[in-house]
Amino acid sequence: MAAETPRRSTLDGLSALVTGGSRGLGLLLSARLAQRGCRVTVAARDEDELRRGAAWVEDRTGVNVSIAVCDVRDRDAVESMVRQAETRYGGLDIVVANAGVIQVAPVASLDSEAFDDAMAAIFGGAVNTAMAALPHLRMSEAGGRLCLIGSVGGLLAVPHLLPYSCAKAAVGALGEGLRAETAGQGLSVTTVHPGLMRTGSHLQAEFGGRSSEEFAWFSALSGAPVISMDAERAAERIVRALEKRRTRLVLTPAARVASVAHGVAPVTVTKLSGLAARLLPRSPSRDGDVSGSAEDGIDQGHSIDRAAPSWTEKVRRLGSGLNDRAARRYNQRVPGPPTSA
Repeated sequence: MAAETPRRSTLDGLSALVTGGSRGLGLLLSARLAQRGCRVTVAARDEDELRRGAAWVEDRTGVNVSIAVCDVRDRDAVESMVRQAETRYGGLDIVVANAGVIQVAPVASLDSEAFDDAMAAIFGGAVNTAMAALPHLRMSEAGGRLCLIGSVGGLLAVPHLLPYSCAKAAVGALGEGLRAETAGQGLSVTTVHPGLMRTGSHLQAEFGGRSSEEFAWFSALSGAPVISMDAERAAERIVRALEKRRTRLVLTPAARVASVAHGVAPVTVTKLSGLAARLLPRSPSRDGDVSGSAEDGIDQGHSIDRAAPSWTEKVRRLGSGLNDRAARRYNQRVPGPPTSA
C-alpha cells in the first residue's frame, strides 16, 4: 500500500502514545497521528498483534512507529509504558486512552464479574493511563494533550451493553473532571463519545446469553450504513479535535441526537430503550432453559459459529458486510471461511 502524504499540522514533531492501538480505532488513530508528523508509540496487550499493527501503520504512512506491550489494567505496567514512551522520544506530548472491551449480553445472563471486568479494562485503564501521563504532559513544551475515548453508551445506557455503558459513563466523568482540574496548567483534555463505527470490533467483542443472536444484531447495527460511521472518518475527526484542543466530541448524527434527547427528556428515552430491549434476544434463563449455563457463557465474536444457515446469520449479513471488511482492513482477527453454505 502506498504511503499517504502527511498534511501539515500543529502536531508535527510531537510525541504521542496510543493505548489499544494495535487494531480498530486505535490503529487508525496511530496512523493519523503518524501522518501528522508525530513520533508514535502504539501500546496493546498482544505483542504479535502489535507488531502487525505497527507494520500496517508503517506501510500506510511510511513512518516508523514504536510499540509497547502493556495491559492497561496493571498500574505498574502502565507507569512503565509511559516512562518508556517519554524516554524514547525525550518527552511526551499526546496520550490517547483508547483501550477497552465490549460485552454484549442481557443483564440476566451476566454477573457482577462482568461489571468488574468492564470497569477494570475501560475505566481503570483510562484512570491508570491518565494518572501516569499527566505529570509528563504538564512538562510538554508544546502543551500536553490527553484524549479519553468514551462512547455514546456512556451518555445513555444501551440495552445489552450495560457493563460497557457503566464503564464508559465513568470515563466521561473522568474526562470532564480532569478538564476542569487541569485548567490553566498548559494542557488540554478531550473526551470523545463515538457512536457506532465500522471498525470490525464485533469480532473482538464478547457475547453472552444467546451469543449467536446477540452477535447477529450487534454486528448488523455496528456495520450498517447511515447508522454507523466510517472508522477512517471517525479517526480523522478525533485527531482534528486534538489539534484544536476541543473539550468534547460526539461522533455520528445518531449519537448526537440520542445524547441531546436524553438530556432533554431522559424518562422518555429510558422508556424507548425499554421498548428496544424487548426486541433483543432474551436470556436463556428467562425462558426457563435449565441448560442455560452453557448458553450463558461468554464467547468472542470471532469464535462464534456462523456457518449454519439461520435467521441470525441472515440478520447479520444485512448490515455486517462493511464491518467484516473493516475487520480485515484494520488488523482485527477474522475467522476462517464457513464450513457450509
